[in-house]
Amino acid sequence: MEKEKIDRINELARKKKAEGLTEEEALEQDTLRREYIAEFRASFGTVLKNTVVQYPDGSRTSLEDMKNNKKG
Repeated sequence: MEKEKIDRINELARKKKAEGLTEEEALEQDTLRREYIAEFRASFGTVLKNTVVQYPDGSRTSLEDMKNNKKG
Protein backbone atom coordinates (compact mmCIF):
# COMPACT_ATOMS: atom_id res chain seq x y z
CA MET A 1 0.00 0.00 0.00
CA GLU A 2 1.27 3.45 -0.85
CA LYS A 3 2.61 5.61 1.95
CA GLU A 4 0.08 8.33 1.13
CA LYS A 5 -2.81 5.95 1.82
CA ILE A 6 -1.30 4.81 5.11
CA ASP A 7 -0.77 8.45 6.08
CA ARG A 8 -4.41 9.15 5.24
CA ILE A 9 -5.58 6.22 7.40
CA ASN A 10 -3.58 7.63 10.30
CA GLU A 11 -4.83 11.16 9.67
CA LEU A 12 -8.44 9.98 9.73
CA ALA A 13 -7.83 7.97 12.91
CA ARG A 14 -6.42 11.05 14.67
CA LYS A 15 -9.33 13.19 13.47
CA LYS A 16 -11.87 10.58 14.59
CA LYS A 17 -10.36 10.58 18.07
CA ALA A 18 -10.11 14.38 18.29
CA GLU A 19 -13.34 15.62 16.75
CA GLY A 20 -15.15 12.85 14.90
CA LEU A 21 -15.56 12.11 11.23
CA THR A 22 -18.14 13.09 8.67
CA GLU A 23 -20.08 10.29 7.01
CA GLU A 24 -17.89 10.61 3.89
CA GLU A 25 -14.68 10.47 5.92
CA ALA A 26 -15.90 7.43 7.85
CA LEU A 27 -16.66 5.67 4.56
CA GLU A 28 -13.22 6.62 3.20
CA GLN A 29 -11.58 5.32 6.39
CA ASP A 30 -13.45 2.03 6.15
CA THR A 31 -12.51 1.60 2.49
CA LEU A 32 -8.84 2.34 3.16
CA ARG A 33 -8.74 -0.01 6.15
CA ARG A 34 -10.30 -2.84 4.15
CA GLU A 35 -7.74 -2.34 1.38
CA TYR A 36 -4.90 -2.30 3.92
CA ILE A 37 -6.11 -5.50 5.61
CA ALA A 38 -6.51 -7.29 2.27
CA GLU A 39 -2.96 -6.38 1.25
CA PHE A 40 -1.61 -7.37 4.68
CA ARG A 41 -3.30 -10.77 4.55
CA ALA A 42 -1.97 -11.47 1.07
CA SER A 43 1.55 -10.49 2.10
CA PHE A 44 1.40 -12.49 5.33
CA GLY A 45 0.12 -15.54 3.43
CA THR A 46 3.17 -15.37 1.20
CA VAL A 47 5.45 -15.20 4.24
CA LEU A 48 3.78 -18.25 5.76
CA LYS A 49 4.08 -20.23 2.53
CA ASN A 50 7.83 -19.62 2.58
CA THR A 51 8.34 -20.41 6.28
CA VAL A 52 9.95 -23.66 7.36
CA VAL A 53 10.42 -25.33 10.73
CA GLN A 54 13.87 -26.74 11.37
CA TYR A 55 14.07 -29.55 13.90
CA PRO A 56 17.08 -30.29 16.16
CA ASP A 57 18.13 -33.16 13.86
CA GLY A 58 18.45 -30.66 11.00
CA SER A 59 15.38 -31.80 9.06
CA ARG A 60 13.09 -29.11 7.73
CA THR A 61 9.37 -29.05 7.05
CA SER A 62 7.41 -26.22 5.49
CA LEU A 63 4.33 -24.93 7.23
CA GLU A 64 2.38 -25.81 4.10
CA ASP A 65 3.45 -29.47 4.42
CA MET A 66 2.61 -29.49 8.12
CA LYS A 67 -0.85 -28.09 7.34
CA ASN A 68 -1.50 -30.64 4.60
CA ASN A 69 -0.35 -33.60 6.74
CA LYS A 70 -2.55 -32.53 9.65
CA LYS A 71 -5.69 -32.64 7.49
CA GLY A 72 -5.05 -36.22 6.36
